[in-house]
Amino acid sequence: MGFSGRLDGSGRDNGDIRLSVRVFGVVQGVGFRFWTMGKADELALKGVVRNLDDGSVSIVAEGPEQQVQKLLDWLRSENVPGRVERVEESISAADGSFRDFRAR
Repeated sequence: MGFSGRLDGSGRDNGDIRLSVRVFGVVQGVGFRFWTMGKADELALKGVVRNLDDGSVSIVAEGPEQQVQKLLDWLRSENVPGRVERVEESISAADGSFRDFRAR
């Protein structure tokens, strides 16, 4: 599965996309943000991961489509810490507002 055709063509010249994700399940207090930062760094993505008050985790990641897809595949795999029950994602054109990948 890829993201091709899911943008309206308004993406940035470098072809980067933005993945916005909410991850639900047992994903706080288990090192989820730490491991997500490591995976994003490994994939050379930029963005942010943060815990939300409802117990879910929010991730915004920007980079090349192939690398962003790898992050999403990882989030849906059995290799993530905790217990992921649901992943909700949306794709848009990257806006280049991140300089690195951080936890907040």
